Amino acid sequence: MWTGPPRHANHPYAFEIRLPLMPELLLELFSEEIPARFQRRAAEDLKKAVTNALVDAGLVYEGARAFATPRRLALTVSGLPVRSPDTREEKKGPKVGAPQPAIDGFLRSAGLASLDQAKVESDPKKGDFYVAVINKPGADAVELLSGILPKILSDFPWAKSMRWGSGSFNWVRPLRAITATFGTENDEPIVVPFATAGIESAQTTFGHRFLSPDAIRVKRFDDYVTALERAKVVLDIDRRKDIIRGDADQLAFAQGLTVIHDEGLLEEVAGLVEWPNVMMGSFDPEFLKLPEEVIIATIRANQKCFCLRDASGKLAPNFIITSNIIPTDGGAVIVAGNERVIRARLSDAAFFYQGDLAIPLEHGLPKLEDMVFHAKLGTQFAMVKRLVDLAAEIAPQVGADVEKTKRAAMLAKADLVTGMVGEFPELQGLMGRYYATAQGEPAEIANALEMHYKPVGPSDRVPTEPVSIAVALADKLNVLSGFWSIDEKPTGSRDPFALRRAALGVIRIVTENGLKFPLKVDADLLAFFHDRLKVSLRDAGARHDLVDAVISADSNDILQVTQRAEALSTLLSSDDGKNLLAGYRRAANILAAEEKKDGKSYAGAVDQAALKLPEEEALAFAVDAVHAAVASHVGKDDYRGAMGELATLRAPVDAFFTAVLVNDADPAVRTNRLNLLARLRDTMHLVADFGKVAG
Repeated sequence: MWTGPPRHANHPYAFEIRLPLMPELLLELFSEEIPARFQRRAAEDLKKAVTNALVDAGLVYEGARAFATPRRLALTVSGLPVRSPDTREEKKGPKVGAPQPAIDGFLRSAGLASLDQAKVESDPKKGDFYVAVINKPGADAVELLSGILPKILSDFPWAKSMRWGSGSFNWVRPLRAITATFGTENDEPIVVPFATAGIESAQTTFGHRFLSPDAIRVKRFDDYVTALERAKVVLDIDRRKDIIRGDADQLAFAQGLTVIHDEGLLEEVAGLVEWPNVMMGSFDPEFLKLPEEVIIATIRANQKCFCLRDASGKLAPNFIITSNIIPTDGGAVIVAGNERVIRARLSDAAFFYQGDLAIPLEHGLPKLEDMVFHAKLGTQFAMVKRLVDLAAEIAPQVGADVEKTKRAAMLAKADLVTGMVGEFPELQGLMGRYYATAQGEPAEIANALEMHYKPVGPSDRVPTEPVSIAVALADKLNVLSGFWSIDEKPTGSRDPFALRRAALGVIRIVTENGLKFPLKVDADLLAFFHDRLKVSLRDAGARHDLVDAVISADSNDILQVTQRAEALSTLLSSDDGKNLLAGYRRAANILAAEEKKDGKSYAGAVDQAALKLPEEEALAFAVDAVHAAVASHVGKDDYRGAMGELATLRAPVDAFFTAVLVNDADPAVRTNRLNLLARLRDTMHLVADFGKVAG
């Protein structure tokens, strides 16, 4: 609002502008411990649900932030109005004189008692029709929130939820308190009144379960955050992660070590503590004889601890613990407890490892007959038999030794029956490599046991050795063709067998190794590969229209499609390419119109004797020469060379359309010129369908 003298455009006084303070909403849902894996998603779901409902209710806000700790979800929404605005809506109804059912439906939908409450408007073309003017007064924000919030809580999309006591309300863990306040920073806030699960909303929360468990009265977000900090609760999960990461790095540095950072583990650990406290423990260096991946997996899975490396990069016999309390003894008891558990778990891992090493991998193959891969596809053993046959077929195409490839394919799944992989399934393949190496298998076979699963994600490495490539391709194609044969395909976001990932794996292996590897799959599966290839190329920055231009229904060479898309992009980024595309479009449009009018297609057979003008003679000569050159380049998979040849057509195409009238009065000349344009079109189509290029 303005204070002081009246405001005028040229008034000599300076005025103070005091903007009205907008209220904020503070919502906290305090409960028993929320599983770490649910917290971040739950905070985002809460923000989305509340803000969407606010907008739907006419309460437009300035900003919203959501937070999660092991025992609470919190949300602050700032810049809310105290009331929703009044609204006025005009609802168009049926024509005057319309049948009674239409009139009745209009009255019901508009909330009118009779047509006397509607007005009549006229349209010069459509005549008179009824219009209802609906005035809806705004509502108090607190009143709206009292209806919005309990519904959001009752419909909250937890992945897993529970009931407790005798109630019917579902929440991830028992709900203990609800804070819901609304007001400006200068006023005592209003408690938004509602009840859920028998709990009345209030403005009371609680601090750290052990370090500061007393009740805390809060007003609004700023004092809420400050009060929680005093009560040993860091509200923001990303800040807790920064604290853990920074303290762990500092503690490790002081010991001449470095932390093996693990973003997934860090996210989980930050979801287990409200007041992180980092400590270091150690284990018997004798356990370092185990594969380091086994040690890391054991310590990560059982104790949620980070491992470390020494100055030489080797795994150190130490680990980082993140505690949720401040121990009075400096952490001695906590560290000792974790060391005892880790020693026991590493002893178990050593037992599994030694036991597995004593049994040759191939001796475990019969056990694969007891492992069902899929009810309709049979056992793991049956899948391995198919894998061996397919890998042997692929090996010569990728330069791999056939016998070594068959051996690697036969052993590829053998570690699934080992004790170590049974305990840590994420180590499948890797343990196969360790066991195969220890049992004297050649390096390329041992490496293939690990690498045939890869890549398992966009940042994962791909196999590069021929035997590994052959088995990896065979494994993915074996799974894809198997599921396609039983009509089990991904639908929407549902892909329980990771078939999209398998297809993208094939694409990456082929393209990153520069392999000419035509896919021998049925049309439906080939179309699936096309969809994945389009996604892959677009993610790499390729234009969607250029990808469409180089893929046809029978395109089965992944590398070829990729190279064509790159070459087409290069061509169209040049002035010659842009102008050539314009000429192509002009030719294609003329041909389409004339072929439709004439009821026939022009085949590109040019009569040299019928060429009248030097510009059409020059284009005919250039197209013939370029057609032969492009075909030669395409035959050698040299798509950059092919596109370079096409670029030379720019000048004769420009000159042709400047000087030549295609639809000449002489039918023979007209036909010959249309054939020449068809020859140009067909030449350009040798490398891409330029008709699909946008712009």
